[in-house]
Amino acid sequence: MTVEFVHVFHPPATPDAPVLLLLHGTGGNEHDLLPLAERLVPGAGVLSPRGKVLERGMPRFFRRLAEGVFDIEDLTQRTQELAAFVAESATVHKFSTDKVIAVGFSNGANIAGALLLLRPDVVGGAILFRAMVPLTPETLPQIEQTPVLISNGRVDPLVSAEETGHLAALLRSAGAEVTVAWQAAGHELTESDITSAREWLARQPFRAR
Repeated sequence: MTVEFVHVFHPPATPDAPVLLLLHGTGGNEHDLLPLAERLVPGAGVLSPRGKVLERGMPRFFRRLAEGVFDIEDLTQRTQELAAFVAESATVHKFSTDKVIAVGFSNGANIAGALLLLRPDVVGGAILFRAMVPLTPETLPQIEQTPVLISNGRVDPLVSAEETGHLAALLRSAGAEVTVAWQAAGHELTESDITSAREWLARQPFRAR
């Protein structure tokens, strides 16, 4: 492939199964969310890349200038690069991007949100754990019928309720079918997040756009 990430790929068990695009948080890697995939959708395919940006030695998917302050130019470039990787992976491994469900935590959730806003052609839906507004594009995409779950913590010191509401409103303005699940948690991923995501996924038809 011309766009390469260190990554893990597992093919879906059946042609109808989704492919989960697993996007780790700061300091994670391509193996971090693998145990989550089987719990969410048994038999799902997995495409799990490692972020290329290092912050004090910790992998991330894009640069930030400070806590909660993103380098928008870098975020935009990295989002396009990740989208190209997903598209090329779909060609190489023969799966449809309509069946790609981005599953991101923290930094991974933020670049998953950026994919929805800048390159919705490579994802059919998304699960965003502890997500912020990544950016606001000049022109919103048309992502009608794209299902999105935002699972955020009520006592998260990094992501406020207002930020969560802003993200949900932005995605809904673009046409996405957004569900917000509130967890009695901070910024960590919890068992209740997994339960909410599994139940939400079970209700999705994974319909082609």
